[in-house]
Amino acid sequence: MATEATNGASQVTFTALKPQLFVESSKVNDAVAFYKAAFGAEEVNRVSNPKRKADQELPLLLSVEIKLGSSTILVSDLSDDSTAPVKAIGTGLVFCLETEENIESVVEKAVKAGAVVDSEVTEGDGACFTGRVGKVKDPYGIVWLICSPAKKCADVEA
Repeated sequence: MATEATNGASQVTFTALKPQLFVESSKVNDAVAFYKAAFGAEEVNRVSNPKRKADQELPLLLSVEIKLGSSTILVSDLSDDSTAPVKAIGTGLVFCLETEENIESVVEKAVKAGAVVDSEVTEGDGACFTGRVGKVKDPYGIVWLICSPAKKCADVEA
């Protein structure tokens, strides 16, 4: 762990942030397949617990690590014994996927894979977010913004 001294306190430098999505236990594999089909995600790692669920013969998935662009997301089982802090899906979470591709065609690909359009493709609001943006909701309740790369506020104001 890298640290720097700042005003007598040590500063921690993180190397990555890996958001963790919790999906209903019977749908984790479907969710990973959806993220691959809709957004071109790549499965990097899968960690299963040998414990079996009583109502299904599926192993408990501790996490499936997927890569989207240069980012990593963990998709995990939402079950009574999972590490999920809240036993709810799709609350207070939005992912923004930036792409140089045509936004409409990316949204269309996500819809063909099973997402629903949450808002039509529009121009950004002109503040710190500019460019085209569309919003879809995946079959698991997660909202995804598909957008042109954000411009820095200084670039927008200049």
